[in-house]
Amino acid sequence: MAEGNWSDMVSSASQVRHSETRGSIDGILAVTKHDMGRVNDLILSMAGSRVDLIPEIANHLISSGGKRLRPMLTIASALAHGYEAGDGHVKLAACVEFMHTATLLHDDVVDESDLRRGKSTARTIWGNQASVLVGDYLLGQAFKMMVEVGSMTALGILSDASAVIAEGEVWQLAAAKKMTTSEADYLAVVDAKTAALFSAAAEVGPVIAGAGEAEREAMRRYGRSLGIAFQLVDDVLDYGGVAADLGKNTGDDFREGKITLPVILAYAKGDEAEKAFWRAAMEEGRNDDDALAEATKLLHRHGALAATTDRARAFGAEAYGAAETLAPSPVREALLDVVEFCIDRIR
Repeated sequence: MAEGNWSDMVSSASQVRHSETRGSIDGILAVTKHDMGRVNDLILSMAGSRVDLIPEIANHLISSGGKRLRPMLTIASALAHGYEAGDGHVKLAACVEFMHTATLLHDDVVDESDLRRGKSTARTIWGNQASVLVGDYLLGQAFKMMVEVGSMTALGILSDASAVIAEGEVWQLAAAKKMTTSEADYLAVVDAKTAALFSAAAEVGPVIAGAGEAEREAMRRYGRSLGIAFQLVDDVLDYGGVAADLGKNTGDDFREGKITLPVILAYAKGDEAEKAFWRAAMEEGRNDDDALAEATKLLHRHGALAATTDRARAFGAEAYGAAETLAPSPVREALLDVVEFCIDRIR
């Protein structure tokens, strides 16, 4: 997105907060409760295998307390467009969760992460090889369910998303620990690595409900913008959030040398000494607790966390506007509340 558009987007971001009440996912939990029960049963069934290690590793992550926001978006977007033809939305929601879980298993190996949602990662318990292979198994099960749904359009959307996510992972790996990464490059990685699955999860709902292209586009835009906002909020929280909100330790991005948007913005505004600090920390691995404290100080000094929050709110406003095109209903209100919840994680 062009830098010149940020001021207009940020000025409209107040649309996201339509009340003084903190955002909540209670609404989407309520409207999807029945179908998500079926999704959870299907997930446990499809995670089974005659190889004991597969369900053991899969259930370790599946049962670790994630919000399952992405599959709830699939259920809600289908319901919002009048879907009542069968269990296709349940199967696609399970597909989305399996794709997400597989990505987490692979991510933790690539990032050498030790904590996920407050628990030891699968790789620290069973090793990298088992984690990668179980992730591959879950992807295979996801594609099996996609085929069972019988919608070539939905299959195309989710398979495209799978390829884009993998591409984003490789792109992020190539850019890792390089302070030459630009804001545009970073947002492109987020678009692929995170927003692609949010977008696909929201779009397949109207597809199986038989909605038109305009409805699909609105949900695609809703999911993409929500996904980018979600990641940018995570970027901010890594430098001062709560581990339980992140599903990992705060400061992990810094310790792993991840070049996130706050770092890019602070580096651009820093003097030569500050730029040298960032290069040493992110490129050379000089990122102990003292360095993390210094990094956080620099981020505040240059308003990088606030600027990233503004960008998250701007993308949130885009998602909010897309959901407002839906016919008034409890499901629409729930989808709007999800946007507020995403932004309001910054306390």
